[in-house]
Amino acid sequence: MASAKGGKLRNPKQGHHPVLYSRPPLERMMEIHESVKRGNFPNATTLATRLEVSTKTIHRDIQFMRDRWGLPIEYDAAYNGFKYTHSVESFPMLQINEGELFALLIADKALQNYRGTVFEKRLSSAFRKIADSLPDAVNIHLNEWDSALSFRHTGESEVEVGIFDKVCQAAAKRRQLQILYRKPNQKPEERVVDPYQLANINNEWYLYAFDHKRGDIRCFVPARIVDIITTGKTFDRPDSFSLDQYLSDSFGVYKGDESYNIRVRFSKTVAPFIKEKNWHPTQQIKDLNDGSIELHLQLSHLSDIQRWILSWGSNAVVLSPKELVDLIQGEAQGIVDN
Repeated sequence: MASAKGGKLRNPKQGHHPVLYSRPPLERMMEIHESVKRGNFPNATTLATRLEVSTKTIHRDIQFMRDRWGLPIEYDAAYNGFKYTHSVESFPMLQINEGELFALLIADKALQNYRGTVFEKRLSSAFRKIADSLPDAVNIHLNEWDSALSFRHTGESEVEVGIFDKVCQAAAKRRQLQILYRKPNQKPEERVVDPYQLANINNEWYLYAFDHKRGDIRCFVPARIVDIITTGKTFDRPDSFSLDQYLSDSFGVYKGDESYNIRVRFSKTVAPFIKEKNWHPTQQIKDLNDGSIELHLQLSHLSDIQRWILSWGSNAVVLSPKELVDLIQGEAQGIVDN
């Protein structure tokens, strides 16, 4: 239901005046600024309709922008709208300190993870608005620091943008999907899934979804989805579902049904590197007399931890469980045989 002034109404209690929903004042005034800056000559009525507030609110916002921020905004009767009497390069209210500036630069660099995804356009737009709001001096510092910081990624998965977008939309709107999924060295297989959550783990994207064929939650790699359509059905994600809780006994992305007490001894050469990170919530580290250490973990799946241990080469020795010892020995023997 909408009021005569174009705003959306809450459910009013009897005897009370309806309350207008509106955007936050800062966001609203930035919208006004952008429209005036583009030379659209917006008037109070068109702005009120678009921003879903009253014309009185628009006039109050414009007065604030003119009186408090010194923006040269005036009403032009010839065009029946507002204009800037001289060029305005940036939105003047944004104040930023050096620490915030550096954090902004890091965030901008981190955007490289999202190139080619549905998020790229939206994130780029957000950063463009922020950059437009910065004083010229701040922009100069940002450019100076740009050459001092970088992110480097290797082995990134190639995800088809259209497929990724459909997965995002389905997860957000609780739409069931039918996917054609191809595991490595296998033929594509049709699956019907309820997409619970997309997660970026160690710079890779994963989809956690209820797999109707398996009758349980499964982890899918979006880059392996060959084709995708919506089934026309929706689903309810369990209120109890939490990805953090679901993966609490995982070392990476895969969850199992077992419980393994992992014990790995690391040489004194790499012991400092192991000790300087929190690898898992269950980890316990025991210092040994020769400078080496023992790492203890409680996990439900062995694939992720197996690959991680192998990456340390001869500096890591698995003590238990036997299943993990056998996996490591088999993999090492396979490397030698090949």
